[in-house]
Amino acid sequence: MKLLSKKTPLLQDSHAQLPKLNRVTGQLEGIKRMIEADRACPDVLIQLRSVRAAIKSIESNLLNNHLQMCLKKSLNNEKEQEKTLNEIQTLFSRFEN
Repeated sequence: MKLLSKKTPLLQDSHAQLPKLNRVTGQLEGIKRMIEADRACPDVLIQLRSVRAAIKSIESNLLNNHLQMCLKKSLNNEKEQEKTLNEIQTLFSRFEN
């Protein structure tokens, strides 16, 4: 199964995710410090859950941006529509969990 084209550019809105990614990076560094300091497991697990939720939100935003771009592009061209549908199906099969 062919993965998505590497030529598909990110929308400008995708760059809005960078501060969120920086925040996640900071959270991960904090979790490392918590583990090094032998903090209680429930505290560490709560922070890990928070990071997972933040990453899931970023992933969802990027996917939404990509879908918007693909759909706009495919509306003008019937051949492009099938290609876009295949790409969307591939995305959802990879990210359904």
